[in-house]
Amino acid sequence: MEQRHKLTTVMSIILIFSLVSMNESNAFFTSEKEVEREARLEWLRMKRSLPTPEDPRIQQFVQCIADNIISVLEEPYASMDWEVRVFDDDSTNAFAMPGGKIGVFTGIFKVADTPDALAAVIGHEIAHLTESHVIERARNQSRNDMLVILGNAATGLGDYIQTGTTLLLSLPFDRGQESEADKVGLDYMSKAGYDPRSSIYLWKNMEEVSDGAPPEFLSTHPSGDTRMSDLVGAMTPALINFNEASNQNKRYNCL
Repeated sequence: MEQRHKLTTVMSIILIFSLVSMNESNAFFTSEKEVEREARLEWLRMKRSLPTPEDPRIQQFVQCIADNIISVLEEPYASMDWEVRVFDDDSTNAFAMPGGKIGVFTGIFKVADTPDALAAVIGHEIAHLTESHVIERARNQSRNDMLVILGNAATGLGDYIQTGTTLLLSLPFDRGQESEADKVGLDYMSKAGYDPRSSIYLWKNMEEVSDGAPPEFLSTHPSGDTRMSDLVGAMTPALINFNEASNQNKRYNCL
């Protein structure tokens, strides 16, 4: 019986390696549609399993800010069927999934404690989606996911396999993607009438509350002097957008 189990495990590993060698990208997701399909499934699982705030005004507040930022997006994102959900959880995190799913954990309010700071968070996460960073990350990290499966199979824990969308929420973006999301996020929030200077305030808050152990949002979104410098460098055009939006009475009140 033991030999049969070992043989099954070995055959499973050989099969996995065979599948990898047949796919030049070493990816589970071979198309954007496959990533979106898995993201939809993960989104449904999250909505079923995670609680939402008892106070409906919290959902309305976040929805209002997200809607304002979505209103300045270009096609095809402007007309996408967006869905925003606040999860009652202490995680200092937020995310945007393929298909227009935006999740915000109530723990993020510890650092994004103003409408403008929250707009910086949401703008940044939407930028990761519109700039295809989420799709790229799913493909680039799929080899790491394969190693997880191989390790689980070798230890007899093959029933527990991380899905690609779980990785979408936990694995970091690279520095170039972070810098791009910062700049594009500034553009979105400022055009929607939110003060882009709040992005610097947000990241400073992140560092101050970390107390040596960075919160989830900071751990997967590297900060530091370089990031602050890049934000300052991109601030002038963002402030121009913000002033134009203010002159057009786009200073929305979501409170």
